[in-house]
Amino acid sequence: MRLYLTIAMLLASAGTALAHGMSEADKQRILEAGLLEYVELGAKHMLTGYDHLLFLFGVIFFLTRFFDILKFITAFTIGHSITLIFATIYGIQANYYLIDAVIALTVCYKAFENLDGFRKYLNTGSPNLLWMVFGFGLIHGFGLSTRLQQLPLGNDGLIAKILAFNVGVEVGQVVALAVMMVLLAGWRRSESFSKFSYASNVGLMIVGGLLSLMQLHSYQHAAFSEEFPISKDDHYHAHEDMKAAEAPPALDGYQKPLNLGPLTSPK
Repeated sequence: MRLYLTIAMLLASAGTALAHGMSEADKQRILEAGLLEYVELGAKHMLTGYDHLLFLFGVIFFLTRFFDILKFITAFTIGHSITLIFATIYGIQANYYLIDAVIALTVCYKAFENLDGFRKYLNTGSPNLLWMVFGFGLIHGFGLSTRLQQLPLGNDGLIAKILAFNVGVEVGQVVALAVMMVLLAGWRRSESFSKFSYASNVGLMIVGGLLSLMQLHSYQHAAFSEEFPISKDDHYHAHEDMKAAEAPPALDGYQKPLNLGPLTSPK
């Protein structure tokens, strides 16, 4: 039981720590923002989007030719630009926890493909990677759109704001890719790359799976909060208190009492 409580605590706290939605400060600042602020916000969102970055890292992990990198990143960029722009314009929404859970699974897929998993474990060839990267770009773009739609966009200059945000996303993506390419180029020249490339992709797949579980954990609390014995806010503080106390048993040391309602004497 203690193990399950510890896992739940880690999932909730990590999900909160790694969340990259639109903060209240961003929402307030954007009320009077110009297009440059939207560019900055888009770049910031991409550079803090750990799931997007992990997927890109998996895509370029074994790519050494500039043309190949350009081809796959262009496919990804076209894909996420399509859904980011059109889903935001037409107000198409979905629960962002679920979208982020699917995005995390795309990280697992790319790591599995890097490990030649289709041939080794499924005895089949992998699907066309270029089309898969494009399709995953559509999913990532929808995730970006759900976050952008958290902002008070208004109707004035809506398309210009969306395009400015998308430009910022591309700027952030270029910066992130440049850093990844430099690091990977240096790593490939060392002996450790051949030794640890397999382990790195296994780790990438595990991280993607954990991120997906974290998002599903957050969705469960957001969508079914009435099924939990305490509120979402109290639940978070319970996790924090458990972590501080290193927790045995479940809610020992939790200072905020549970509201169990008025007690009535049996008749």
